[in-house]
Amino acid sequence: MHKKEYEFELAGKKITAEFSDLADQTDGAVLLKSGETVVLATVVMSKDENPSASYFNLTVDYIEKFYASGKILGSRFTRREGKPGDEAVLAGRVIDRTIRPLFNQSTRHSVQVIATVLAVGEEDPGILAVNAVSLALLVSDVPWAGPIGAVRIKKMNGNITINPTQKMRNEEEFEYDLIVCGKKGNINMIEALSHENKNDEIEEAIKIASDNITKLENFQNKIVLEIGKPKREIIHREISAEAKSLFEKEISSKIKESIFTGPGKKKIDELHNIWNDLVKTNFQKEEYLAEDEYFDNTVNDTLHREAIENNHRADDRKMDQVRELYAQAGGVSSMLHGSGIFYRGGTHVLSVLTLGGPDDAHTIDTIENNEEKRFMHHYNFPPYSSGETGRATMVNRREIGHGALAEKALSMVLPPKEIFPYTIRVVSESMASNGSTSMASVCAGSLAMMDGGVPIKSPVAGIAMGLMYKNDSQYKILTDIQGPEDHHGDMDFKVAGTKDGITAIQLDVKVEGVPIKILSEALIDAEKARLHILETITKELSEHRIDISIHAPKILTIKIKIDQIGLVIGTGGKVINGIKDKTGAEITIEDDGTVFITGKNGSAEKALTIIELMTKEYKIGEITKGEVVKIMDFGAFVKIAENTEGLVHISEIANFRVNKVTDVIKEGDIVPVKIIKVDERGRLNFSIKEAGPNFAKNTKNIV
Repeated sequence: MHKKEYEFELAGKKITAEFSDLADQTDGAVLLKSGETVVLATVVMSKDENPSASYFNLTVDYIEKFYASGKILGSRFTRREGKPGDEAVLAGRVIDRTIRPLFNQSTRHSVQVIATVLAVGEEDPGILAVNAVSLALLVSDVPWAGPIGAVRIKKMNGNITINPTQKMRNEEEFEYDLIVCGKKGNINMIEALSHENKNDEIEEAIKIASDNITKLENFQNKIVLEIGKPKREIIHREISAEAKSLFEKEISSKIKESIFTGPGKKKIDELHNIWNDLVKTNFQKEEYLAEDEYFDNTVNDTLHREAIENNHRADDRKMDQVRELYAQAGGVSSMLHGSGIFYRGGTHVLSVLTLGGPDDAHTIDTIENNEEKRFMHHYNFPPYSSGETGRATMVNRREIGHGALAEKALSMVLPPKEIFPYTIRVVSESMASNGSTSMASVCAGSLAMMDGGVPIKSPVAGIAMGLMYKNDSQYKILTDIQGPEDHHGDMDFKVAGTKDGITAIQLDVKVEGVPIKILSEALIDAEKARLHILETITKELSEHRIDISIHAPKILTIKIKIDQIGLVIGTGGKVINGIKDKTGAEITIEDDGTVFITGKNGSAEKALTIIELMTKEYKIGEITKGEVVKIMDFGAFVKIAENTEGLVHISEIANFRVNKVTDVIKEGDIVPVKIIKVDERGRLNFSIKEAGPNFAKNTKNIV
């Protein structure tokens, strides 16, 4: 093996880039190592272009191998990795969203990037993968305007850590947790989770990230100077003079009118269809793509010029104006545990809440962690929501990403398990789409949880901020982007939060990067919009409902001693399964002795009573009742609860001499008993005569 290594240190941690002939059929490959974590990044561009393609075909895959952490896949029936889990999909999306803007979008060669996690130690394989992909692209002959750098910033207990270890990443107590990618001091991708931090705190984190990204860029640039390949030259089609002339004659004068006619893209799409028909009639097939791109670029230029020079938006709103809002809590069906409907202009979302017991938590098994999630948000974007036809049963990467973003935003306000032990699932259905259904899902999701009685800390709202950018001094920030602004704008900056601060951020760009000062301004405008939206939400429902739905299960909680856990479970689970079968309730026991009992129609209450009686610690002097379950010559055994019984000695049956136990009591009798002794092993001795002073006169006193 021929290899060359380069070493670099970031935040006190060594990073090693290894280039070898290990994957020598690729256009570019690198093994990037940090600690015991190793990621292989490869890039391949197709030799020939696809002239019929209408878009740049970039595929990014993030592949986790269970051998990377010394695991064999857990399923009895599948020992081989299948389709990527949600966490792997999200990691791949981070790479995709970071590198895509740095390609020429008119490229019609296919490019595939694969990041394979070969080994997992304490360092974050996801962050390592972004940097590895940047290096693989940089040293390859694939045209790309990198490098970029990626870092993770986490603040815990007031301390900021750059690229935290796995143990730190798993810590649930933190102020914020950001993944930031960028180039030359600008930012082109952010994923953020925040416990209601203020704008300036997030800005501080982004600046720290940017400083460290610059160090990563410098490291990569030194490598490419030494081993980088010359970039492949790709010829990009240009529109013919004849087509330009036809465009000016038939289409150009109608562009502005078709864009600035209100919300949505209906008019501009109609004009686009007219242009396509003209092209098909007058030109050869191989020219279609260049002419289609020309139309798109003209619309793009018009939107930018009007916004930057004339403060003019497609639907005539002000730059910081939010579209008309509507909020509804409940009202869909009483069978649902909770529901919320939220409109923001032409974007309409329905969110539905379902509550379950602790056993309904989602088990996630990845190469890094095996954990349970008690809160899930799932997002669906059916074809009809954008007026299209298509397959409605498959969940794509975009839906996984949008669902995860809303889940992050809402997770920051959830009540602790000790207060609200339910498993919570919210499903958001995009009913109509015209800009940022993910942020509308945050709003509808808040309404659904409050309607269902989930005691969230505070409602959360989200907004998508856009940008029309010419240079650092000529730009316009747009609040609540829609239609053409979403498609042609330079930034999609989603910010979610409560009245007190930010809970989640996601940034995507179509330019190479956005200056931090512009992001800071966008955060201020986003806060104004968020507070405006929250007024609409809280006007509909100011706080969570006091009671959960009658159709939701009831969860009761009891704390038992740790040494009583085995008693309740029984040998091989016999006791606990018997309680479940008898009552119909679900029972979950935590290691600390906390017992969660979940059921409907009184089943939880029945199971609770049984467990309370089983685990009750009786004291001398207590009087209760019990069933005589066994007669002996020397006395009788009386059962006072499930798995709890004691002995009544013959001398304690009556206040007169009893010659034969059966002369006074028999099996099946219900008798009063007083606890007169509890030995060191917890065994009980009872007295009947002390429990009922008149009992022993005759057996008729048995109750």
